Amino acid sequence: MEQDPSVYGKPWFTNQCDRKTAEEALQKFNKDGSYLIRKSSGQDLRQPYTLVVLYKRKVYNIPVRYIEITQEYALGKEKSGEERFSSIAGIIENHQKIPLVLIDSQNNTKDSTKLKYPVKDS
Repeated sequence: MEQDPSVYGKPWFTNQCDRKTAEEALQKFNKDGSYLIRKSSGQDLRQPYTLVVLYKRKVYNIPVRYIEITQEYALGKEKSGEERFSSIAGIIENHQKIPLVLIDSQNNTKDSTKLKYPVKDS
């Protein structure tokens, strides 16, 4: 799979950024709803990107899955009735308007926020 062309030149996309660097960039920015898209650490074609979101001083790393059969993207683990998008930009645009559910599996809590502040990893 080629890289999704919708990510190029976007203020929220970083090509050369690992998980730690992304988390540090968001914590430094320190505003609820700040976010970025980074390439996933593993070279798994089914999970090419990760959406990183800061909310209430906690960083959420949400896998972005690529569904090859339909050539669409979806967030998190596969679930019935999930939203699918034709591009990464489509995911971002959708969740700038509609809150994204954030699940903290360690504390078993749920929150939600819109994507508000794109952050670069510099």
